[in-house]
Amino acid sequence: MPLALGTTAGRSLRGRVRVPGDKSISHRALLFGAIAEGTTRIEGLLPAEDPLSTAACLRAMGVKVSPIEAGQPVLVQGVGLDGFQEPESILDCGNSGTTMRLMLGLLAGRQGRHFVLTGDDSLRRRPMKRVGGPLAEMGATIAGRQGGNLAPLAIQGQALRGAVIRTPVASAQVKSALLLAALTAEGPTTVIEPVQSRDHSERMLRAFGAELSVGGPGDTEVTVTPGASLRGQAVVVPGDISSAAFWLVAGAITPGADLTVENVGLNPSRTGILDVLEQMGAQITVLNARDVAGEPVGDLRVTHGPLQAFRIDAALIPRLVDEIPVLAVAACCADGVSRVSGAEELRVKETDRLAVMARQLGAMGARIEEFSDGMAIQGGVQLHGAAVDSETDHRVAMSLAVAAQIASGATQLERPEAAAVSYPGFWDDLERLQA
Repeated sequence: MPLALGTTAGRSLRGRVRVPGDKSISHRALLFGAIAEGTTRIEGLLPAEDPLSTAACLRAMGVKVSPIEAGQPVLVQGVGLDGFQEPESILDCGNSGTTMRLMLGLLAGRQGRHFVLTGDDSLRRRPMKRVGGPLAEMGATIAGRQGGNLAPLAIQGQALRGAVIRTPVASAQVKSALLLAALTAEGPTTVIEPVQSRDHSERMLRAFGAELSVGGPGDTEVTVTPGASLRGQAVVVPGDISSAAFWLVAGAITPGADLTVENVGLNPSRTGILDVLEQMGAQITVLNARDVAGEPVGDLRVTHGPLQAFRIDAALIPRLVDEIPVLAVAACCADGVSRVSGAEELRVKETDRLAVMARQLGAMGARIEEFSDGMAIQGGVQLHGAAVDSETDHRVAMSLAVAAQIASGATQLERPEAAAVSYPGFWDDLERLQA
């Protein structure tokens, strides 16, 4: 059913909101808890479709994971580093690229066991050779469509060897898959990235007891030395800054807005959105800064004000790759032309996000020029209501809702349910905050 947005003229946004738990940390807490010894207790885990896919795959391999329900802690009974059972059926990763890519690393070293991974239509079109290729350097055997690039993917568990691997792109998913494979390899493994990607895996693996070191220029080299046992932990998942981004931009562009987003993870490898909003002159204040289980956390207050155009290049992309769609909306309201480059990674997300945002915001009157690796967005353009479509992408759905907030006239959004992938309560929060 299409959703009518922006139908009440002059509504602002006011109040306090808690966004769901960080998706990246939720996946990793489940996966690392599964290969640890003892029980891992997770508070604040994101009860959305992607982490549910990870939990379902783990259960299919003999891991006990308690029911995942909003507001309830999740208990994972670890089976140890090599305790996964061969599943009776194909493992379904749903729409979750993180699940599939991290599972490839986790399962490649399970000697003598066979696994098959698949997902929905969108996931079966997403490239997996970027993980499978480097894993093959460690001795992994992964087969699939297009020479192992597309799911379904079959993994024949092998004895892996440590290696020094340079990844061509900075990707936390690729890095994490290699670090997971390294835990049971013969000898140490070093992963070297062109620039540092988000570092949740390194922080959490250390907390679980892995022998892991980070170094090199810009912390781009991570080394895992196998042999250490992982121990179950108590994990508190902070709010996802990628979900907070929708409220930060909505507050910055909506006249009269005053929003406080509580309990947001402020890991420096993820806060590119704050750097860009600061570059734009947005009125954002960090309140109650604190540290929770190795991750920096705080509350973010945002109020409306004038904005300047931004520039984003390849060096910043790994720290805000998921926030580009909503930043495209912010750019429409800024003074000047905003430019994004080095963002070809967005073409292989749940959708081709560069093309989709250019198409959907264009329907609302935005002036966007699209390039192979980015876009230029003309600011100072009054958006108007239109018939738009999430194209089944959760971040597109919520970005278009933010655009509808400041557009003249009503907007009809097709497939709004896509938001549930990362933020099941988004539409309820939007209705509550509209003042």
